[in-house]
Amino acid sequence: MNKKHCTIVIFGGNGDLATRMLLPSLYHLYTDGYLPDCVSIVGAARQQLDPGAYIDLVHTKLKHYIHDEHFDEDQWKSFAGRLRYCKVDANEPEDFKAFAAFLSLSENDELVCYLSTSQKLYGAICRNLKQAGLVTADTRVVMEKPIGQSLESSKIINDNVAEIFPEQNIFRIDHYLGKETVQNILAMRFANSLFEPLWNTADIDHVQITTSETVGVEGRWSYYNDSGALRDMVQNHMLQLLALIAMEPPSDFDPDAVRNEKVKVLRSLRPIIDKDVQGHTVRGQYTSGSVDGKIVPGYCEEQGGVAESTTETFVAIRTNIDNWRWAGVPFYLRTGKRLPYRYSEVYIQFRHVPHSIFSKLGGSELQPNKLIIRLQPEESIKLLLMNKVPGLNQKGIKLKEVPLNLSLTEAFKKPRRRMAYERLFLDIIGNNTTLFVRRDEIEAAWSWTDGIIDGWQNYMEVPKSYQAGTWGPSASFALTERHGHTWHE
Repeated sequence: MNKKHCTIVIFGGNGDLATRMLLPSLYHLYTDGYLPDCVSIVGAARQQLDPGAYIDLVHTKLKHYIHDEHFDEDQWKSFAGRLRYCKVDANEPEDFKAFAAFLSLSENDELVCYLSTSQKLYGAICRNLKQAGLVTADTRVVMEKPIGQSLESSKIINDNVAEIFPEQNIFRIDHYLGKETVQNILAMRFANSLFEPLWNTADIDHVQITTSETVGVEGRWSYYNDSGALRDMVQNHMLQLLALIAMEPPSDFDPDAVRNEKVKVLRSLRPIIDKDVQGHTVRGQYTSGSVDGKIVPGYCEEQGGVAESTTETFVAIRTNIDNWRWAGVPFYLRTGKRLPYRYSEVYIQFRHVPHSIFSKLGGSELQPNKLIIRLQPEESIKLLLMNKVPGLNQKGIKLKEVPLNLSLTEAFKKPRRRMAYERLFLDIIGNNTTLFVRRDEIEAAWSWTDGIIDGWQNYMEVPKSYQAGTWGPSASFALTERHGHTWHE
């Protein structure tokens, strides 16, 4: 761990992300002894707040978002001693000059600038940091997604930041990469000899990646309507999961070795362009319905909505990776809001056995083996195998599908589940970019996603309606079934 004094500045320090995720994560790191004494925290935003008022605000938010059993008032008082606030308007260079005086950094101090703001402000903040003399070789910048709305806009944002910071000092966050089970994909694949010989087109039939949400747009209608499910979830979270599942073994756990292999996967994704969107994608938008026993409004009826919108709240995609390992293996991606259950998982179905020796004995129909990696709400890994049912049977051997279950909650007893941002903050402080997204990854993902967006626009593919509380438009089932597959639910 780096022993230089490190100041973490959270721009947008009184916003929702900062108070709901970032500051609680830093508090947990502090109480668990992972936040070194050399680290201090500064909240920065354009509002004029008395320092005491900011401390009170953070205290209230932490009490709200952290369970009572994990919040300690004495620990809070000590943590609050590391916490300060300063008014900084992202577009006011004079504010940054005053901010530099406020920070009063010495020559050997490190500065981490976490941009928990609108992406429109990223360039201005970086330029003003530079002009105020706050950018050195040890200064790091952390960028929250989304980074752009397309390949072109992403390049503009990245160019603006790259004028000030070298690539090795830019940490692009995808919080999914901080989840225990996502990192466990790497451990499962590359720390065990069991799966690698089977991890290819000869033995895997197809792969499904699903991220299902029961919530709607949660008061963020204006933001979401400019993005939609494809930009909001597929372009970042889901393509990152796909890359981890499909990547070749890196030479070591060096940041660039891992990210080089992910980029190769993203560049090997078969483009879905022009008329391909009609047979390989499904767009959906929820109407009013019932979720968890409660009546909920349709997308356009949500707070802030308008009478008509062509933004998708659901998307399903069938794609392929054109390389030797995965040729002929379809990858299905599905995400949506107002679906029946909240969960995220990777489902890998292996091929059927080439010949069953049990069919003539009256045995049950054989099911293909399946590996199910559940990311949320509970983290687990299950391998489904065919097993003999105990007991006697005059007609032959009766078989049943039985799971080998690795529950992280049961296998590793711990007082609480860690937030993904805790792992990522530790890596930011330690200057480790392995779990962060490199620029060429972002651009490869956007290049593929833009092809779908352009196809939707050119062929006027408007979202199909689905009732809240269901699994999306009926066309999404046809997307898999016409190829002999079924969504795992």
